[in-house]
Amino acid sequence: MAGEILDNKGRGEAGWHWPAIHPEGRKFGLIAAAASLFVLVILDWELLGWPMLMASAGVFTFFRDPERVVPQGDNLIIAPADGIVSRIETVEPPLELQINDGSGHAGLPAGPVTRVSIVLSIFDVHINRTPAGGTVRRVVYIPGRFISAELDKASEENERQHILIERNDGIRVGFTQIAGLVARRIVTFVKPGDILAKGQRIGLIRFGSRLDVYLPAGTDAAVMIGQRVIAGETVIAEIGRRDLIEGILQ
Repeated sequence: MAGEILDNKGRGEAGWHWPAIHPEGRKFGLIAAAASLFVLVILDWELLGWPMLMASAGVFTFFRDPERVVPQGDNLIIAPADGIVSRIETVEPPLELQINDGSGHAGLPAGPVTRVSIVLSIFDVHINRTPAGGTVRRVVYIPGRFISAELDKASEENERQHILIERNDGIRVGFTQIAGLVARRIVTFVKPGDILAKGQRIGLIRFGSRLDVYLPAGTDAAVMIGQRVIAGETVIAEIGRRDLIEGILQ
């Protein structure tokens, strides 16, 4: 049940359910299914119809929207997307998240911060979630190219959308939805002024993409390159905590 409180004291009910299909994807799935049935039933082209029908099922799967149990620690920053951590780098935040935009709300401060990049494949859940709770201060869309999201220059050259969240304590967290080689449409569910709970759905990117998270100054990543993360559940950092994280590849 959405919104149910779960903890490590036994509250909650174990079980598996078919994930819901997000409304944004239902129309695409229905169009694909209708085209498949037309080819299969009306034209009687079984060689083409059956693969198309299987592909239409894949379209529905792409837009699946499972429920997530969001960790509630005040200083936790969680993954905004399902996928693989592809890069952890020290960079300057995008100018669009720094400069005065005339809204009266400050952007991210200048200076190097840690950026965690998460790459999604077409098989991942593509619903994006906010890594921190607070008020949406900026939503900045930038048109661009559609090169592979795994390339570093995708952060500066691809179609992308920056979102800035300001927490109740004034700490600001920025993140960016980046279209990839296949992804051609960034969809956002939020606007400036919206108040979000941590882990709340904020948008999606159709058919493969990347999410960059800019951690607050003085905060290191709590994940490693190559690690698989889950949107709304995996803790990727704790504000103000700086640790060397080590692991063994097995």
